[in-house]
Amino acid sequence: MKQVRITVMRMANYRDLIEKYENPIPHPCDMKEGQIFVVQGDQKPEGLCDSAWETLRPFALALARGEGDFYGGWMKNPMSALLSCNDGFRPVSFLLEATEEEVGRP
Repeated sequence: MKQVRITVMRMANYRDLIEKYENPIPHPCDMKEGQIFVVQGDQKPEGLCDSAWETLRPFALALARGEGDFYGGWMKNPMSALLSCNDGFRPVSFLLEATEEEVGRP
C-alpha cells in the first residue's frame, strides 16, 4: 500500500450560519492551513478529526491501493482528490495525494 498525504488547503468560516444556527462549542476545529497528515494503512492519522476522516477515508484507502482517477478525470493528477469535511459551518478543504512511499518503508 502507498502512503497518502493529506494537506489542509483551505478553511472557511460561515459566521452568519454559525450565529444563526450553531450552539457555541469550545474547539470546533483545530486544523491549520498547510498542516499535513500521513495515512499509514487504514488508520486515521493522529490529530485529524473523526468527522473529516469519515469523509476522506474511502478516497485515502483507494489511493493507498493504487486506485485513482475518481469520477472520470475530475483531478489533473489522477492519484489525488480535493475534498471537504462535512462541517457546514466551517468546512475544511483537504488535498489527498498518493506518494511513492510504501507503508512501513522510508
